[in-house]
Amino acid sequence: MSTEINLEDLSFLQLADSLFPTGLYATSSGLEALSYTKKLKPNDIRGLIDVYLRQQVGPSDCTALGNTYESIKKSDLHGLIDADQTLSSMRIIEAVRNASIRSGIQLLKCVSSFVKQNVILEGYLKVVKNGEASGIYPVSFAVASWSLDIPKLKAGLMLLYGFTVSVIGAALRLGVIQHFDAQVIIHDLKPCILESVQKNIDRPLSGMWQFAPGIDILQIKHEQMDSKRFIT
Repeated sequence: MSTEINLEDLSFLQLADSLFPTGLYATSSGLEALSYTKKLKPNDIRGLIDVYLRQQVGPSDCTALGNTYESIKKSDLHGLIDADQTLSSMRIIEAVRNASIRSGIQLLKCVSSFVKQNVILEGYLKVVKNGEASGIYPVSFAVASWSLDIPKLKAGLMLLYGFTVSVIGAALRLGVIQHFDAQVIIHDLKPCILESVQKNIDRPLSGMWQFAPGIDILQIKHEQMDSKRFIT
């Protein structure tokens, strides 16, 4: 077993920390709307996240992250923009798309405040500012992770783990589950997170997909709510 540690490990912890200001704490991924229609139990939260990971976040977000890494390796800014635009076009719910873009741009701005003279980071920020790219979160996350020397597979794990924790955090704030329940759910979902990364991280951009109509309907219902605590 390796006992070596380095700055990359600390960057991994920094970017994965819920303290990092991306705004994901303000999203529930439709959980808030669902909580108003039925009395939720821990198994419901686990099931919802499982569907997201297998049917949406894995084959779309993780695929976009993987392709962004490959484009960066080739210094292919156009490929990076393609990943951004493709993923953005697949976010059909406006509130969800806008929330992801806001979080992505916030992430880029934060990382650029302490990572200086990084050609990829600065180049992507430039095309986001001039409207060629949206700055959608999974692509921004890939750019930020690359700029901190975090390997692609670890970045994929961080992305899917971060999504999982954001939904569970929303469940805690909604009073649906308790903290012990949260940790049990995270533990139970570890195989799903790992499998989703392994299946999708090397998927070509042309193979990106998502199919979760029930979740889309849930997000539409949340978007139409008059009063809500979360933006999605």
